[in-house]
Amino acid sequence: MTKRSKPTSSSTNSAQPVGLKPPPRRAPRSLKSEEDLRTLQRLMVNVLVRPLDSESRMQSHWIDGRPMEEVAAEFIKPNERLTAFDRLELYNRQYWFRLLDCFSQDNPGLRAVLGEEKFMQLAEAYLAKYPSRSFTLRNLCSRLEKFVTDEPKWTAPHQTLARDLIKFEWAQIVAFDGPTEPVLTAQEIAEANPAKLRLALQPYLSLLALRYPVDDFVLAVKKSGALRSEASNAVELAPKAIKRRTVSLPKPERVFVAVHRQDNSLYYKRLEPGAYKVLCALRDGASIAQACAVAAPRGQKAQQAFAAEIQDWFRTWIELGWLCRRKK
Repeated sequence: MTKRSKPTSSSTNSAQPVGLKPPPRRAPRSLKSEEDLRTLQRLMVNVLVRPLDSESRMQSHWIDGRPMEEVAAEFIKPNERLTAFDRLELYNRQYWFRLLDCFSQDNPGLRAVLGEEKFMQLAEAYLAKYPSRSFTLRNLCSRLEKFVTDEPKWTAPHQTLARDLIKFEWAQIVAFDGPTEPVLTAQEIAEANPAKLRLALQPYLSLLALRYPVDDFVLAVKKSGALRSEASNAVELAPKAIKRRTVSLPKPERVFVAVHRQDNSLYYKRLEPGAYKVLCALRDGASIAQACAVAAPRGQKAQQAFAAEIQDWFRTWIELGWLCRRKK
């Protein structure tokens, strides 16, 4: 089994995970009411999300200092092969191995920047503070940007690059399964009053203003062959370290990127600064006329060239199906 790094104080202290009620001191003696059932469920959830020890095993003592064998015996029955502790540990380990594996799959660029050990420390600290609260693992990293912003030590000395990567990699998840609204056609837009028509952007489309060209970097990481091709469902092994071919870290460069999908495939497209401004204005509720004015340059010649650019941009956005009607 792959040994994990020594647990950090952040991942093993008694701080209650965000969004979870504290566990009861003891399990109910019997289930005679809905309240008894809720109490048992709350205890079980808190056991499951509690971080593993440095050997990837369930911690030997509960948060109040009692041996976990004693705690487990209160609400888990042993069988002829496994003790109550062993049976409970299976679920505790399965929860962590699965989430750590998914976290790794969702953040290949971040993993390449931080390195294996530091990335796993970040993953454990994040999941200890923000355990999964959704029926789908799709939402696992939805609070990762907030976490690294609040606790920048986990991504030092690459905080800005890490935040860009988190934004970019989360945008791909949004693009993969975000909802689709009916597309507006060129004719519908042409026939509308540009001063009154307010467009919306597809919910799956993300507009990113980045300080690093992380789109190229993530593509290089994936092409390096350093990523696993599938997520493991195994419960008996922790996520394994992977030998990676080195990909040079990107240098700072201001880029604007749209992350979207087309024909059920993910794409990311570089945007000119003006196009980014227009799209952001449309997204935020501006009319077409107002959005264009946001990015319009000064000078008659520059404005004439800009008018031609605007036409090209809208033609492309319509072809890509990015534009839809704003809901009232």
